[in-house]
Amino acid sequence: MKTAPSAPLLSNSDIVELTDWRRHLHRYPEVSGKEAETARRVREMLVSNHPSDVIRDLGGHGVAAIYQGRGKGPTVLLRCELDALPIAEIGDLAHRSEVAGKGHLCGHDGHMAILAAVARVLGRNRPARGRVVLLFQPAEENGSGAAAVIADRRYADIRPDYAFALHNMPGVALGRVELCKGAVNCASRGLRIVLTGKTAHASEPDKGLSPMAAMAKLMPGLAALGAGTDHRRDDFRLVTVTHAQLGEPAFGIAPGAGEVWATLRCLRDDQMAALCAEAEALVMRMAQEMGLEVACSYHDVFLHCENHPEAVQILQAALDAQGIVHDRGNLPMRASEDFGRFGATAKSAMFMLGAGRDHASLHNPDYDFPDDLIAIGAGVFLQVVADLLGD
Repeated sequence: MKTAPSAPLLSNSDIVELTDWRRHLHRYPEVSGKEAETARRVREMLVSNHPSDVIRDLGGHGVAAIYQGRGKGPTVLLRCELDALPIAEIGDLAHRSEVAGKGHLCGHDGHMAILAAVARVLGRNRPARGRVVLLFQPAEENGSGAAAVIADRRYADIRPDYAFALHNMPGVALGRVELCKGAVNCASRGLRIVLTGKTAHASEPDKGLSPMAAMAKLMPGLAALGAGTDHRRDDFRLVTVTHAQLGEPAFGIAPGAGEVWATLRCLRDDQMAALCAEAEALVMRMAQEMGLEVACSYHDVFLHCENHPEAVQILQAALDAQGIVHDRGNLPMRASEDFGRFGATAKSAMFMLGAGRDHASLHNPDYDFPDDLIAIGAGVFLQVVADLLGD
């Protein structure tokens, strides 16, 4: 594989400092909606990189650094994520998480370092025209961050013509890129089902109403709604039961309440309504059969991510200029990404940057971002900026 050259104007000492900064972020992860200290560290980093303006607390703890060009031109938004995961990290890394039960196990620390590298270069060399917005977005992992950023009244001041993002991708050769037009990440949402009956003494379960039997039938029933389809097909759908709870942790009480959580997933937004309706119908039928009360609610709502053809062409040209091998790979991904919401406001595209064929998977407790990707990712973004906003 032909390897990409280092990002323009990034020295060896830049890469060392950016790597150290990334590993510092890794030690202090913060989950969605709680990224105040991470945002502070981002703002502190930006001071020495001289943006034209910085917007803070955008859509929560979001930070947007603006680099204004010398002449008129389009606005190009480059986006990364601030948040980590509520997963305990394992392993013996010198920079492993110091926050119990939380870890940067999706690589958002590395994505931030890539945009920090871009900030270094733009701080030394403004674009010839237009402007670049570096968005450090909050709350990607629960699907609320992009929507909150766009809903913030100040977003109108930085509304982009083009928006680009990347995600590191274990299982793909280091530095290789997966990119395609059209759907690239699935739509998904969490369905929380609360079943209510009546508690009883454990010696007299017949005097209560337990949701146990309904839950036992409901969980495989939900999973069956999405069984047997290929995620590359337009009719892909998947239902994953992610959590269940029955009664209280006690031996003397026959349970009177239970919960089932499931993630509903399909390739495109327009397929989600039908899947939700089928899931709700199944839940209602089970509850009625057992005489239970039921309540359903939706959480972590992700729209599907659609890559705009023109934005994909721009990325393809940048990848070719950087000498980076790219193809469709295994896209679209089953996983969801809230970057798709920016497609309603700009010509947008996301690419997947290979983290290594044998690298630990995303959200695994032993995952760590490959620092070699900092220069590669920054090089692609800077090439995009040069192509769109250069002389």
